[in-house]
This record gives sequence, C-alpha cells and structure tokens, in this order.
Amino acid sequence: MFQATRRRLALWYTSITAVLLLLFASGVYLYVRSTLVERVDDTLNHVVEVVERALVIEQVNRQKKEYRINIEASFRNNANSVEDDRIDIEWFSPTGELLWTTFPEPINIPIHSNRNGETVRIKNSAECKVLSAECEEKSNSELRTQHSSLLLRQVTDRVEIGRQVLGYLRVSHPWFEVSKPSRQLMFDLALGTSLMVLSVAYCGWFLSGKAMEPVNESYQRLKQFTADASHELRSPIALIQTNVQVALSDLESNLQANETNGATKSHYKQQLKIIEKLTQRLGKLVNDLLFLARQDSGISKDIFSSCPLDALLMEVVEEQQLFAKDKKIALSLTLIDPPETETNPEVLDNWFALNGDWGQLARLFTNLIGNALRYTPSGGTVDVELTRIESIYRVSGLRYLTPLLKVKVNDTGIGIPTEALPKLFDRFYRADPARAHNQSEITEKATGSGLGLAIAQAIVELHQGQIQVESTVGRGTTFIVTLPIVKSHE
Repeated sequence: MFQATRRRLALWYTSITAVLLLLFASGVYLYVRSTLVERVDDTLNHVVEVVERALVIEQVNRQKKEYRINIEASFRNNANSVEDDRIDIEWFSPTGELLWTTFPEPINIPIHSNRNGETVRIKNSAECKVLSAECEEKSNSELRTQHSSLLLRQVTDRVEIGRQVLGYLRVSHPWFEVSKPSRQLMFDLALGTSLMVLSVAYCGWFLSGKAMEPVNESYQRLKQFTADASHELRSPIALIQTNVQVALSDLESNLQANETNGATKSHYKQQLKIIEKLTQRLGKLVNDLLFLARQDSGISKDIFSSCPLDALLMEVVEEQQLFAKDKKIALSLTLIDPPETETNPEVLDNWFALNGDWGQLARLFTNLIGNALRYTPSGGTVDVELTRIESIYRVSGLRYLTPLLKVKVNDTGIGIPTEALPKLFDRFYRADPARAHNQSEITEKATGSGLGLAIAQAIVELHQGQIQVESTVGRGTTFIVTLPIVKSHE
C-alpha cells in the first residue's frame, strides 16, 4: 500500500515537473527562434537599404521624367560583399523579368513586393544542387544532405520614383542560418529536459519516501497500538468469561444436587470478586485509552487553575502510604524551602503553586509514585522531592528568568535497562516482555497495562513541561518532572 502511494507521489512529482519543463523549453525555443528570424530579416532589410542607396539612376526622358537603373554601375561593387555574408541579390525589371542575380542559376520564384520577410522553398532539383554546393563551400552546414529542396528567407522591395516603378530588388538569405541553431537548441533543450526529468524522478522517489516515513511510522504505531490494545482487552475479557462459566457450571450442578452450603457461597463470592477486579481493570484500561485518544485528537477541554503542587503531592503520598507499608517500603516527601532572601509574602504563599489541572497532575504523580513502589523490593525507599528553580532564557539580547517546579521521584528498585529507556514512554511498552496474566496476578497494584508512563508524558506535555528518567539496573530509577508555573504564552 505504501509503495503504491510512494510510486503515485513520485509519478505526480515527475509528471508536473515534466510539463513545467516542457512549457519552459518550448517558450525558450520559440523565443530564440523568433529572435533568429528577426535578426535575419533585419539583416536583409539593411542590405536592401544599402543596395538601394547605391543604385545608379539615369534619366532617360526629361520631358516625360522617365528614369532607369544602370545595372552595371549599380551592382558592380555589391556582388563580392554580399557573397561574404551568404546573401544573394536579384534585380528584376518593372515587368518582373530577372535582369541581374548573384545566384549561379535563376531560382524561378515569382516576384512580389514583401518587406516583412518570407520563407520560400526551391523545389527544382538542379537548382537546389547548385545552390547547396555553393552553400557548402561557404559553410559546413547540413545542406550537403538536402538535394531535393532548399529554404530561403527573402525580402523584396519595389524601387520607384514618383509613380514610375524602376524595378524590384529581392534579397535572399539561406534558411539554415535559422534552422541549424534552432535544431541544435532543440536537441540541447530535449537532452537537458530529459536529464532534468530523470533527476526529478529520482528526487521525487526519494522525497516521496521521506514524506511517507511519518505516515508509515504512524501506521506501524497504530498497528502496534491496536495489537497491544487487543491483547490487553482480550486477557481480562477471557478471564471474566472463564469465571462466569465456572460459576454458572457450579451453580447448575449445585441446583441439580439441591445442595447449598457455606463453602459454595464462599466460592461464588470469590468468583464475583475476581470478576469485579477484572471489570475494574478493564474499565481502567478503557479510560486510559480514551484519555490518550482525546489528548492525541486535541478535543480534551482541560480547565487550568491555580494548583498548589505541595498539597497535591502530600495527598498523593498519603494515598500511597498504605501500599508502601504493605511492601515495607519507606515513602517520604521532601519540600525544599524558599531561600531566605525571598521576603515577598504573596510569593511565599504561592511558592509551590502553578497553573494546571489538579486531577491530571494527581494522576501523573500517582502513576510515577505507584511505579516506583511497584518495582522497589521490600525494605527499599522511595523519595519524592519538590523544589522551585529559576530557568534563564534570552530574547532579543535580554535575559529573562522563568520559575519552574521540579519534582524528583527516586527509588531504590530494580532499575531499567539502558536499551529500554528510549522506548519507556511508548504505549503498552514494558521492560518485562512477559504478558501472561493469571488470576493470581490480578491485584490492584501488581499489574499494569503499559500505559502509565505514556499518560504521564501526555500530561506533562499538556502542561508544557518536561519529563526525564535516569536509571541504573540494580540501583534504582529517578524520574524528573519539570513544570512551568505559568504557560509559555502567559
């Protein structure tokens, strides 16, 4: 699926770029070609002006004011100069009869006045061979292969005095002066466009792969999330179904035997308690999944208010004391007093207060302290420390201090392997890969779904804080939570 999408993206990149390059190359070709044609036409018109200025006009009849062109005197000095520029000149009488030409043979093209320039094709085979040979001597052009036709660019001007037409002057230029560079330009543009399209195709494939990486990663995380959620939901559901079937089976057998005694009632009570614990665990898992889904979608509406973090930690620690005593773990809370230099009563009264959500922060530290107690053996210690620090940051060369609350949850438990630390906050991830659950494992504190730290990270990020972990296997783990007293935009 992702490879097909990647191919489509690369194809779209390549197709759009190819169309743009084709339009660009076509525009460049048409512009250069029109420029070449204009230059040839300008040259031909310039030659027409020069030749017309050099015409020797003789008066034949003064009374009738008739004139004629002295051909020998007019074109004697122009023949060699125009040949050097590959420009041929033809002079026609007023009736269209060819009187003088620099072509070796007449080209037999009808005469008509045209100062804008036109392209004509000579179709006479013998004439084309002669002209092609002449052009080949002047330049090593592609005309050596053209024996059936020859293209010329021509400008024709009618020379007249008053109303008397003295003749027609036609100037011709080989068309290959335009076609040859145009063809070379077309080849260069085609080659450059092809190489560019191939480069874009490769870059499009590479960039589409990069663009698909987050999608693929999200898809893989979704698949893993679905698999883990299915596993976590399947286990309690299967246990609930098993216990219900056992209870129903015992009830049916007892009813058939008409036996009801205290042991049977006690057995039913035990089965119901197990079912209750399983449903509680299942409900907690569903609530955790719902919480993470709302945080990911951004639809959660959390109301922040002034929250005394010291009072919150005291409440959480007090709630966890019962479990700590059962495991014979020393659980303590330390509050670092403000410095003696601080004398502002209002600041001192709100020294450990921040803008946050009481319920979510309580859940955050309940998860962290509960994990510390869960993975700390009997006789260990769990220390919770709260202090207020100042963070320095600079804006436009000015230095600002922002107050932060820092909470450390340190335990002397089993520790976390180094390779597991980068994945510690992933959903459903647990350093212990064992996933088997049985009835003996179902206690309120001994099992977890692997969502606790993911929820903790989500809560910290919601409060624009940071959470870090330091751990050494066999020595213990320390979680460090840093929370701003006010949000960054405030």
